[in-house]
Amino acid sequence: MAQAKTLTDKELRKILSYIATHKHPARNRAMFLTGTYSGMRCKEIASLTLGDIWSPETGVRSEVRLDVEQTKGRYARTVYLPEKLRKELIAYIAGIDRNDTTKALFYTQKNEKRGFTPNTLAQYFHYLHKKAGIEGGSSHSMRRTFITNLAAKGIGVRVLQNLAGHRSIAVTQKYIDCNDDMLRKAVELV
Repeated sequence: MAQAKTLTDKELRKILSYIATHKHPARNRAMFLTGTYSGMRCKEIASLTLGDIWSPETGVRSEVRLDVEQTKGRYARTVYLPEKLRKELIAYIAGIDRNDTTKALFYTQKNEKRGFTPNTLAQYFHYLHKKAGIEGGSSHSMRRTFITNLAAKGIGVRVLQNLAGHRSIAVTQKYIDCNDDMLRKAVELV
């Protein structure tokens, strides 16, 4: 099975443009960017409650603690939310009911209390890429894009391993895609 596609900036814009013109644009944009800007897995995104990322006193958190039930491999981990993701989440949360912090952050059209299942969310992302015209894109594309973009900016593989929630550096290295721009920049360091 081939690895998921790493998205270019142009492809990211194409997906966001597609999202903007279809049902539930605020929710879908926030879900997509949560995966792209934090590296969270579908299971982790699907498991988020409003209270996991937001409180009435402090607003959107800069760090989210995922418990063993929310992660792959049943290892609790902390996910760090960059400022640009927090801004997206603030915009999304402003448009939803914030009275019940135990409800799913990204709830479905049919049920405001319950969110997507991990499988349903993975299917949504698969079809999102397909409908936006991105060949080879899937739910894992966001995670690969997150890891590859940080690697291209010089972030070490040990830090990437922790950000991705991997138990092994070897697994993290498989996520890092190498492109022509990275190669050009590398040879200029000689």
